[in-house]
Amino acid sequence: MDYPQWSYFPRNSTAPGWVAPLIAAVGAAIGQIDTRPLPAEDADRLTSDVVLAHVRPGLESLGYTVESGKKAEQKIHRPVLFGENGIPTVKYEVDAFHAQLGIAVEVEAGRGAFGNADYRDIIRMSLMVDAEFMVLLQPLAYRTGATTKSAYASSRDLLDAIYASQRLALPFSGALLVGY
Repeated sequence: MDYPQWSYFPRNSTAPGWVAPLIAAVGAAIGQIDTRPLPAEDADRLTSDVVLAHVRPGLESLGYTVESGKKAEQKIHRPVLFGENGIPTVKYEVDAFHAQLGIAVEVEAGRGAFGNADYRDIIRMSLMVDAEFMVLLQPLAYRTGATTKSAYASSRDLLDAIYASQRLALPFSGALLVGY
C-alpha cells in the first residue's frame, strides 16, 4: 500500500495538479505520523495537533497558511457570513488554507475516528467563503483501549455515498481525503 493513502472526489474527476505535492508533503512526515504501526500505548499521543505540526512545514512550503497554535492569533479563521460594513460576523476555524487555490484543510485524529468529526468538517468547510476544495486528513488506524478504527475508511465511505447519491450537493470543485 502506498503511503499516505488518498482518494479524490468526485470519483469521475482527475485529481488536480496540487494534489501530488500535498500528498508528498504528508508522506514526508511518515516517520512521525504513520498510524498503521502504532502500539496501543502510543495511540493517544498522536493528536491532530501533533500531526498538523509535523505536516506544517511541507504545507507552508506549498503556500498554505497553517495554524501554529491554540492562541486566537495562531488560528486560521475563514469567513462564513458578513454583517455591517462587510465585517465577518460568522467565522469558522480551519487547520490550513491555500488562498490562491481555495483549499481548506482539516486534520483529525481521535474525534475523526470516534466522534464523527468528518460530518462537522464537511459542513463547516462547505460554508466557508472561497473554499473551492476540501482536504480532510484522517488516521488509517486509531486505537483507544482495545478498539481500533479506520477514520479514513469511514470518511471514504461517507464521501462515496455523498458523491454517488447526488442528494447532497457539496459546493466544492473537489474533495481530497488523505489517510495517514
